[in-house]
Amino acid sequence: MAGLQGVLLGMGNPLLDISSVVDQALLDKYQLKLGNQILAEDQHLPLFKELTEKYSPEYIAGGATQNSIRIAQWMLRAPGATTYMGSVGDDEYGRILAAAAEKDGVRVRYHVDASTPTGTCAACVLGGERSLVANLAAANCYKTAHVERPENWAVVEAARVVYSAGFFITVAPDAMLKVAEAMAARDRVYALNISAPFVVEVPPFRAAFNELLPLVDYLFGNESEARAYAAAEGWGTEDVEEIALRVSRLPKRNGCRARTVVFTQGADPTVVAVNGKIQLFPVTPIAKDKLVDTNGAGDAFVGGFLSQLVVGKSVAEGVRAGHYAASVVVQRSGCTFPDQTYGFAWN
Repeated sequence: MAGLQGVLLGMGNPLLDISSVVDQALLDKYQLKLGNQILAEDQHLPLFKELTEKYSPEYIAGGATQNSIRIAQWMLRAPGATTYMGSVGDDEYGRILAAAAEKDGVRVRYHVDASTPTGTCAACVLGGERSLVANLAAANCYKTAHVERPENWAVVEAARVVYSAGFFITVAPDAMLKVAEAMAARDRVYALNISAPFVVEVPPFRAAFNELLPLVDYLFGNESEARAYAAAEGWGTEDVEEIALRVSRLPKRNGCRARTVVFTQGADPTVVAVNGKIQLFPVTPIAKDKLVDTNGAGDAFVGGFLSQLVVGKSVAEGVRAGHYAASVVVQRSGCTFPDQTYGFAWN
């Protein structure tokens, strides 16, 4: 596709995924729950060594935002369409991440922290479900000064869409706010993902999330994250459609477009709320024996959706592409994809 140079920028926490098929005993040992995402605490740090030594892991370029940008680039098939910023260490893992992203066609503009190792994420897979434990390390060292550099700010100004997973709120809320304000001032799109319940449950993170929300044009999440936000706000409802409508109607600083809220629900229909209306988009079921790893399914959905958003396609087309991308990823190990987008027809 022509004319797509630099249309999509992702900003997030680059992590090297250490992905292993594990047993229930390991999950119990570290008090991990399938379908959950947490930040590593001291008691989780031995997990990374144990996976490496006992569970024959795969190493995959990851981090939620980077996954979505890689998927969007794969769907777009346009050299130079996507860029990604985040912080890595000056080490082999950081070089592996950069090489993997660039191999997928994503231009990386990493901040390199010489004193801290590259972040990792333990992806513990059991029965097609996963539990993620992120050790941010260098990813936790991103500074607003990096995006403010003239060569990097030029990337922000060139983008039609900027996207971050909510995990980045734990690291760089000031940088996110600065970029979101710049996008609103130029009537460009800022997109955000809740990403995990703790992002809206832990008071400092919830405060940063709510400060950012008036600048958000597209908000993504899943049903658990939607309910966590409603609970944190004291709304007294677990109805995902009602929550989506209420979030879509919250105050918004850029009045040029209504906020679109997109909540996935696994195999149940995806909920979209915009302009006071709800749309439900059924998910084509995948046979259980074809499910390999749900790690990255949500990231893939967002990447597919963004691939349509940056070229002006409808919300329906965004959801269709998101469902397609997620269906591909869950049939593979980790957030990976084949060389070609077999089975997806652009409309």
